[in-house]
Amino acid sequence: MVQLGLVTPIVSLNPRFKVPDWELDGTMDDVVAVAVEADRLGYRWISCPEHIAIPEEVASVRGGRYFDPLVTLSYAAAATARLGLLTHVLVLGYHHPLEIVKRYGTLDEASGGRLILGVGVGSLEAEFALLGAEFDGRGARADDALAAIRASFGHRAPTYHGTHYRYDGFLVEPSGLERHLAIWVGGRTHRSLRRALDLGDGWIPFGLSAAELGIMLEEAAVTEALAARSAPFDVVLAPERPLDPLGDPAGAAAAVTAYAALGATGLSLRFRHRSLDHYREQLAAMIEVRADTVGSD
Repeated sequence: MVQLGLVTPIVSLNPRFKVPDWELDGTMDDVVAVAVEADRLGYRWISCPEHIAIPEEVASVRGGRYFDPLVTLSYAAAATARLGLLTHVLVLGYHHPLEIVKRYGTLDEASGGRLILGVGVGSLEAEFALLGAEFDGRGARADDALAAIRASFGHRAPTYHGTHYRYDGFLVEPSGLERHLAIWVGGRTHRSLRRALDLGDGWIPFGLSAAELGIMLEEAAVTEALAARSAPFDVVLAPERPLDPLGDPAGAAAAVTAYAALGATGLSLRFRHRSLDHYREQLAAMIEVRADTVGSD
């Protein structure tokens, strides 16, 4: 079954896609309305990215609006019952691992274990510099942060001794439910996929075409690593263009089929939409498209 999740409208504005006026003027109430409908329809997750401050000179490429993910997902959690809460993605270099464990562990406990931790290494050097975070060596630091989060999540008295982070003798409460936390690794490089396979539970790439994804996922080292895993591994892919399941159900169905053939276990979706009501109608229509294409849960 291909799970469906959302690149949530309003919370960030990608300059590559035309944004309707309702989304430009959208509020947290609108985000919650989307989450409530997605929850009712059985979507797997709602998402929110992280950037703290975007340099003006790159805003035309990266966008300038980024809601805070912890606040946004907390609002969504309070209004829903089943919907997963995905950080897509937290930049690991901006935070100490225990900061992530405390803040998002609290969200995990408050929501009854619905957190999906999406993480990335980060690439915006000016933002690193502004925050006083080290840009060079961020990949190795992120690897150690992932291992530290894995060792600490759900543990009141965490202990970790790694290459970049070392701690014991501290209490972190809340720190998340005692469970295996799903960690999805973002990125668009071979290294991000390798990091996901080695240290995570899934890969959630961005900015790659279907052809590029196919090449990366079909490499022998990747297929061998996937075959060797004893635990499930999610491959969450984003169609290159927003879907229109109401106006073009055949096109939406073709996208589901094509990405499932690449190995997708989930789709991170954008829709064509002109209002909040139209967006909610698209949510419902997409559930029907999936049921007709690959079956329902």
